[in-house]
Amino acid sequence: MNETMNELKIKPIFNPNGDDSLINRRIINGSTTNLFNLNEIKYTWAKSLYRVMLANFWIPEKVDLSQDTLDYQNLNEHEKKAFESILSFLTFLDSIQTNNIPNIANYITAPEVRTLLAIQEYQEVIHSQSYAYILESIIPIERRNKVYELWRTDDILFDRNKYIAGIYQDFINSSSNTNFARVMVANYILESLYFYNGFIFFYNLATKHVMLGTADEIRYINRDELTHIDLFVKVIKTINQENDNFITQELVHEMFAIAAQQEIEWTNYILGNNIAGMDTKSTEKYTKYLVNQRIVNIGFEPLYPGYNENPYQSFELMSDNSGESVKSNFFESTVTNYSQATAIEGWDEI
Repeated sequence: MNETMNELKIKPIFNPNGDDSLINRRIINGSTTNLFNLNEIKYTWAKSLYRVMLANFWIPEKVDLSQDTLDYQNLNEHEKKAFESILSFLTFLDSIQTNNIPNIANYITAPEVRTLLAIQEYQEVIHSQSYAYILESIIPIERRNKVYELWRTDDILFDRNKYIAGIYQDFINSSSNTNFARVMVANYILESLYFYNGFIFFYNLATKHVMLGTADEIRYINRDELTHIDLFVKVIKTINQENDNFITQELVHEMFAIAAQQEIEWTNYILGNNIAGMDTKSTEKYTKYLVNQRIVNIGFEPLYPGYNENPYQSFELMSDNSGESVKSNFFESTVTNYSQATAIEGWDEI
């Protein structure tokens, strides 16, 4: 990482001497007044992403899970273990993201980008609410606490959560340039890699016409997460453009390699070869395929040569993430799009 950049500083809340001019605006280490004048923006990609994120309004409880409660009773023990373990992991991920996003936002000095992070923080809360709704609706009461506490009681899950959370905590303890680069990559890893083997499991169940309500909840979450990935792709690339390769390929490869190893170990631990339609070979192929895609998207060389094909492409097609609607379930055409942002004034007029 380039250490010649000025050491990162938290932006002040009140800064009457700040300079909000477009020519001097920067994503980090700018001098902002914190005035949200969204009629003048430097990063024009923020305008369209703002509209998409704001339009992705949905309410977890609007999805009917009554059939899922019955379906759950008919899952085999391997499927129940996977269902509960993945929910536990996803609950932890969105919980920690809700707390971490404001820490990153404190150092973002472009108001249009800070606005996007505020929407993301709100969406992470909705995701946590969604997982709680699934747990409370489907999982028997005597098993719920075990699911919530799995992140502390299962050694494999604890180790992988500790890795990402430790990087977040390091940045809180010391907001150095090095720790900021690491927390940005860690956040990108969480958003772009950690969710997806779990999502595929729920989509896989849906192909068997079971747990369709849960799959619909996941599809709404998946749709949000894709915008979070897009946001951090653009932020990371722009930071590098403005700060001479501030986040290096070496760092990205190092962190993604650790994350991929943990992702494969965890997925094989909870799924293995026990779930029809998924196996250990596919898990490795999919994880390394995702890693390559995510790394290339932020401007670096892929980490795993030869992993260019998605073994779960048929499942991902069911996620229906066109950004326009989410159908009531995979096998019906009724549209249940909860978007309430059909008309947005301001940025779309720029």
